[in-house]
Amino acid sequence: MSRYIATRALRGANSLVSEAEVMLQKALQEKGPETPVSFPNTAYYLPTISGMTGINVETLGQLKEVLGQARTLLHPLPSENHWTPYLGETLDSGMATLLAAETIEAVRFVYGLQPEACPGFLLAGGTSYGPEDGKDHLNGPIDDIQLRSWGIQLVDGRMPGFAAIVGCAKSNAVAVKLVRELQRRNILTFLSGNVNGRSIIHQLQEEGVELGYDTYTVPFGTDTLSAIYALGFATRSALTFGGLKPGMAHEILLYNKERVFAFVLALGEVDDLKYAAAAGAINYGFPVIADTVIPEILPTGVTTYEHVVSMPFDEIAGKDDLDKAEQLIQKCIEVRGVKVKVSNVDVPVPYGSAFEGEVVRKADLRVEFGGKHSRCFEFLHMAKLDEVTDGKVEIVGPNFSGVAAQGSMDLGIVAKVAGRQMQADFEPVLERQIHYFVNGASGIQHIGQRDITWIRVSNVAAEKGFDLEHFGKILHARFHEDFGAIVDKVEVMIVTDPKGHTEWLEKARAAYDFRNKRLADLTDDKVDEFYSCTLCQSFAPNHVCVVSPERLGLCGAYNWLDCKASYSINPTGPNQPIKLGKLQDFVKGYWEGTNEYARIGSHGAVQEVSMYSIMENPMTACGCFECIVMLIPEANGVMVVSREDTAMTPAGMTFSTLAGIAGGGLQTPGVMGVGKFYLISPKFISADGGFKRVIWMSSVLKESMADEFKAVCEREGDPDLLDKIADERNVTEVEDLLAWLEAHNHPALVMDPMF
Repeated sequence: MSRYIATRALRGANSLVSEAEVMLQKALQEKGPETPVSFPNTAYYLPTISGMTGINVETLGQLKEVLGQARTLLHPLPSENHWTPYLGETLDSGMATLLAAETIEAVRFVYGLQPEACPGFLLAGGTSYGPEDGKDHLNGPIDDIQLRSWGIQLVDGRMPGFAAIVGCAKSNAVAVKLVRELQRRNILTFLSGNVNGRSIIHQLQEEGVELGYDTYTVPFGTDTLSAIYALGFATRSALTFGGLKPGMAHEILLYNKERVFAFVLALGEVDDLKYAAAAGAINYGFPVIADTVIPEILPTGVTTYEHVVSMPFDEIAGKDDLDKAEQLIQKCIEVRGVKVKVSNVDVPVPYGSAFEGEVVRKADLRVEFGGKHSRCFEFLHMAKLDEVTDGKVEIVGPNFSGVAAQGSMDLGIVAKVAGRQMQADFEPVLERQIHYFVNGASGIQHIGQRDITWIRVSNVAAEKGFDLEHFGKILHARFHEDFGAIVDKVEVMIVTDPKGHTEWLEKARAAYDFRNKRLADLTDDKVDEFYSCTLCQSFAPNHVCVVSPERLGLCGAYNWLDCKASYSINPTGPNQPIKLGKLQDFVKGYWEGTNEYARIGSHGAVQEVSMYSIMENPMTACGCFECIVMLIPEANGVMVVSREDTAMTPAGMTFSTLAGIAGGGLQTPGVMGVGKFYLISPKFISADGGFKRVIWMSSVLKESMADEFKAVCEREGDPDLLDKIADERNVTEVEDLLAWLEAHNHPALVMDPMF
C-alpha cells in the first residue's frame, strides 16, 4: 500500500481515537457511566462494536473498554526512510477508526445530537426520522425493520448491493446524475460527509430529489463519521442473514467480502479522516473509489492496492460532466463486481426498482386513477398465439390530457399474453407483477391490485411526456424481460371509455372470482410436489424454504403458484419441485421427499422439517420473514409479532431481538419466521392446535388483516376469538397477558399442553 495513503489513514485514526476519548470522558463526567446507550430500533446494540469486539454496549461506561481496544489497534506513522507495505497497520487503524466513530455517534445520541437535525428536510414518504423534538432530521442508523424489509430484495437480486457516497459532487447536476445512475441499477445508496461544509445531501435536497427508504437513497448525516452507519448496516446483514454472532469479526468481514456487494465513492477532497474511514471499509472487502487524485508513493515492487482506486473526475472520458458521472458509477460497479440488471423500458422518466416506493403527494399530483373518486382495475389473461399482436398498445377512450390538474378518471389496464409455455395457473402470478412493473417508473405511484388499484401520476412525470400509452410499454418490456421463458407475446389495452371500462371490469371480476375459488380448493393433499426456495441462501447459506399450496414462503413474496411459475421460467433456478414421496406423518407434515430435501438443501444442518409444527423441527428462517411466531409457555400459546411493530412483547423482547433468535438459518423449536398470510391458512401450526393457539398479536396485523382473521375465527368455530387475542396496546408482560386471557376466556388456557 502507498506510504502516502498509510500515513494519512494512520494519522486520521490516531486523531479520531483521541477525540473519542476526550468526548467520552466529558460524557462520563456529565452523564455518568450508567447512562443507557443505544441506536434506536436495532437489536444489535452498537452493531460494528458488537460484531467486531463482542462487546454489547448498553451504558456509557462500557465504551471505555471499546476505546481501549481501539487504541491497541493504532500504529505510529510510517518512517520517512524505511519502506514497508503498511497494509496490516493501515487496516488495523481503519478498524480503530470505526470503533471510535461508532463511539462518538453513540455519545451524540446521549446528548440528542443524532440523528442530525436538518430544518426543512423531509424524507421520502413524508416521514422525518429522528427524535420528536419538532425538528426535521436526517436518517441516522438504519432500523432493523427496514433492514429485513430490504432482505428479500438483497437475496433475489433486485437490489444487487449498496454504495456509500461520502463528500460533495462537482455540481448539483452531477450529484443528481450519480444518484439516478445508482437508482437505475437498483443499488441502495447511503449518503454522508461533506467538503468544506457542503454535502451531497445538500445538493440533492436543493434539486428536489426525494431521499429516504422508499427511494433507496438514505441520508445518514453531513459529516464523515455518519458513514459508520453504512458499515453498521453491513455488520448487521452478517448477523441477521448469515447466522453469525457478535465477536466473530473474521467471519463477519469475510461474509461481507463474499456476499455483500458494496463500495465507497469518495467525492471531493479526501482528508485524513476520510482516508482512515476508507481503511475501515477496506477491512470489509469494500473498495474505495475517489473522484480526485490519490497520490501513489510506492516502494519498489509494490503496486497500487486494488481496493483504492483514483479516478479524477475531470480526467474521465466523456462529452460532458453528466456523461463523466455515468462513467464513474460504471467504474465503481466494475471494481466491486456488482451484478446489475438494467431494464430497457421506453418511457420518458427514469425507471428502476429504486422508484417503487415513491409517493406522489397531492401537491405534486397531475392525475389519479382509482382511490376515492374513480375506479381503477388491472386484469391479465392468456390467449392463443394468433390472437395476440406483440407490442400492441391500444388506448380505448380519452387520454388524461383533458382532465383538470389533480383530477381523476376511471382506468382499466388489460394485458393479454400468449406463450407456448403459458398456463392459466400463471395468470394471477403475472398479474401481480403489474404492481412492481408500473411502480418502477419515477413519478408514478401504484397501490393495490385487481379492482382496488390506485395509480397516481406526478406533474413532473406528465411534464416529461408520460401518458397512458407508457403503461402498456412498461408491461410489454418487463413481461418479455422477466417472463420470456413462458411469455412470447404481450398486448396491452388501456381502457378509459365508460362503456368499455364497465364491460371489462365485469369480465375481470368474474375471473377474480374463478381464481379465488380454484385457489381455495388447492390444498397440500391435492398435489404431489411442493417447491423449494433457496433465494435467501445467498445470505443464509443453510436456510431452505419449503413452499406448499397452504404454506407460502416466510418472506410473503412467494407462494406455491409463484414457485411453479418460477420453475417453468428457470428450471435450474432457486425454486425446484420437491417430490413428496411416501407420507410419514400428515398431522405434523412429514414426507420422505421434504425431509430428504431439508438435509440436502441445508447442507446437513437440518435433518427433518415439519410443515405444520412450531414445536417439532420447525422450518428455518433467513431474516426476511414478515412475522415471528414464538411460544409463550406460561400461556400455553404463541404470540405473533409483525416486523412493523417496534413495541415490547410479552416475551420481554422486541421484534428486532426476536429476529436474532429466529433468523440465520437456525432451527429453533418454539420460534418460527412466517409470511403473514400463512397465519390464515388451515395449516398454520395445525399440529400444535392452529390459530386458537394465538394469544397475543401485533395490533398492526389485527387491523390490517381484520377481515381475513374474522373469517378464520368463524372457520375455527369461535367468532369472537380475535377479541380474545391481546396486543401491545393492552398487554406487554406475561403476568398481564395471563390475566387478560383469563378475563376473556381464551381457548388456549384449556387446550392440551404445547410441550
